[in-house]
Amino acid sequence: MTEQKIAADVISAENEKRAGALNSDYAALREKLARNNIDIDAVTKQVAEFFVAVPSWGVGTGGTRFARFPGLGEPRNIFDKLEDCSVINELTRATPAVSLHIPWDKADPKDLKAKGDALGLSFDAMNSNTFSDAPDQAHSYKYGSLSHVDAATRAQAVEHNIECIELGNAIGSKALTVWIGDGSNFPGQSNFTRQFERYLASMADIYKALPEDWRLFSEHKMYEPAFYSTVVQDWGTNFLIAQTLGPKAFCLVDLGHHAPNTNIEMIVARLIQFGKLGGFHFNDSKYGDDDLDAGSVEPYRLFLVFNELVDAEHRGVKGFHPAHMIDQSHNVTDPIESLISSANEIRRAYAQALLVDRTALEGFQSDNDALMATETLKRAYRTDVEAILAEARRRAGGAIDPVATYRASGYRAQVAAERPAVRGGSGGIV
Repeated sequence: MTEQKIAADVISAENEKRAGALNSDYAALREKLARNNIDIDAVTKQVAEFFVAVPSWGVGTGGTRFARFPGLGEPRNIFDKLEDCSVINELTRATPAVSLHIPWDKADPKDLKAKGDALGLSFDAMNSNTFSDAPDQAHSYKYGSLSHVDAATRAQAVEHNIECIELGNAIGSKALTVWIGDGSNFPGQSNFTRQFERYLASMADIYKALPEDWRLFSEHKMYEPAFYSTVVQDWGTNFLIAQTLGPKAFCLVDLGHHAPNTNIEMIVARLIQFGKLGGFHFNDSKYGDDDLDAGSVEPYRLFLVFNELVDAEHRGVKGFHPAHMIDQSHNVTDPIESLISSANEIRRAYAQALLVDRTALEGFQSDNDALMATETLKRAYRTDVEAILAEARRRAGGAIDPVATYRASGYRAQVAAERPAVRGGSGGIV
């Protein structure tokens, strides 16, 4: 029997307060969509079957380079993190998988699997960490990891990634995400070509250790902590990596890992076209890698990304099954509330993209009718799909209003009483 962190009667009572309004809103939207020959129940079913993984590190309070201000009831270990993650899924019914970060989440795989099973959670892609030093490691990553000039340091980084694969395989994960901070901060500090050659050789060693049914996701980021040059700095380099390594290697797109105003949806289209889109880290940004809540700054961009994903589904692209995960840092909000909100915004973008009239859009594109083509997208984007999202949650046993229900449950106060307060004043994002 699945362990419930939010009592079923709390969800039921909160839903009862809102059921009448939802019924009315859903009926009105049904009528509106029917005029465009759209079956609202079919869309609701598709939305209910769309899931996004939550990051284990996301349920803790984040920070900046300058300071971190801990919140109440912060998780003390991976098992507390899993309990917080289960709350998000109980209320949204959209996040049944958790992505772990090693070594922070390292534990006995039997214990991890048992806890996940008890909470109704599975495990998504594993994430390695060679961008900071663990207390007991022999070689520092200050000057790089997989591309380090020292062979022993590279071997240590490779071994860590293989360890992540082995742990993930024991708990049911099927992918490894690799992001490194390798690069340089001064001209002449590194030989660009040799550095990349070392990286590719290290990644090839990791690739060889993949189980047959696993995928390897490489993640690009234009800067930080390497500000002059970064080894995996953009989607083109990322594509070269995936193409070089082999058919189990794919590109992971983090929405925040791009320069402002970059056309991310076109990058997504290119990676789909050439069969190398592995998945996403969803978040939002204003300046760079801000790790803001998904849809908080540029919801239209999020919709345009999903327009490309739904287009690929519509065209029946072979082997198309990208992974979806949230990757955010929560500095001023309750992390659980932010992740609930983000899961909802991601589903919202998907629902809106499902409403795009693909036949009309293709016709306008063929006729070079730019105005009507963009209006076709905007018409879908402007549709208020909240009733679809809420009904999808309700039908799956979740909350009509998940944030309000979370607050009514008193969960944060409960865990704050059980988990010792964390002292503030530290710097760093994690």
